[in-house]
Amino acid sequence: MKRFILSIIASFALVFSVQSSIEVYEFDNPQQEQQFKELSNTLRCPKCQNNTIADSNAALAQDLRNKVYEMTKQGKSEQEIVEYMIARYGNFVTYNPPLTLATSILWLGPLSVVFLGFGFIVLRSKRRKASTTQDGEAWDAEKEERLNQLLAEDTVDDEKHGDKQ
Repeated sequence: MKRFILSIIASFALVFSVQSSIEVYEFDNPQQEQQFKELSNTLRCPKCQNNTIADSNAALAQDLRNKVYEMTKQGKSEQEIVEYMIARYGNFVTYNPPLTLATSILWLGPLSVVFLGFGFIVLRSKRRKASTTQDGEAWDAEKEERLNQLLAEDTVDDEKHGDKQ
């Protein structure tokens, strides 16, 4: 009985120690609320990498949400808030980083690999086709007669075996 009571007390202690918080933000007008929602869904959490700050439960994402809330309440524009976040966390904080010298390899790298690969395939197939044509002419000239002889022998052998059956 003591174990049962002890397990009940431990269960209640565990249940009450778990905290779940829901962040509630109050805004002066619906435009601020809309701006906050848009920014929360477009800014990336630097820690989670592929989650927005709205989707992430990381402490850093929570701090970013609070900062976006404060700046929104101060009347800052969406562009000002994004620029602040980029200045602090780099272009990684946005899902669509701008084309700069540093990010150009990310934008142009895959395209150059595709074009180089396609060019390599085209050149290789042209070379192979040219070598096949040259080898094919030599084969035709030298071995056509031998092929015809073999085919003729095969036909003669079929006729001989066909007569015996």
